[in-house]
Amino acid sequence: MIDPACAAEQGMEIGMARSQDEYYFQGHFPARAVMPGVLIIEAMAQTAAVLVVHTLGPASEGKLVYFMSVDNARFRRPVFPPTRLEIHVTKQRNRGNVWRFEGQAKVGEDVMAEAVFAAMILED
Repeated sequence: MIDPACAAEQGMEIGMARSQDEYYFQGHFPARAVMPGVLIIEAMAQTAAVLVVHTLGPASEGKLVYFMSVDNARFRRPVFPPTRLEIHVTKQRNRGNVWRFEGQAKVGEDVMAEAVFAAMILED
């Protein structure tokens, strides 16, 4: 769902989700297409998984990232096609194999959605 991460900084990963002629627009309000909020959250989760792999480096081989929870999700503005949605994810902390993240989905400087979420990193 996300394009390869386009930037990485210390503890932050930025990915891109396309919202042009994607399949999910065909039935999601066809008269006024909008990107489903659940897919915006999924894009954040996938970007977080890229951040885990980037952070762990070779130690990430053979591990899977399982989405555990989402808190404080807010959908500020609808995302209409064609839009390039920028996903910003920052690691808040990790304890053992449980990681907590903060994510924002932006179009330009406008925050479209945000959430705090957790994932568990386990062996495959």
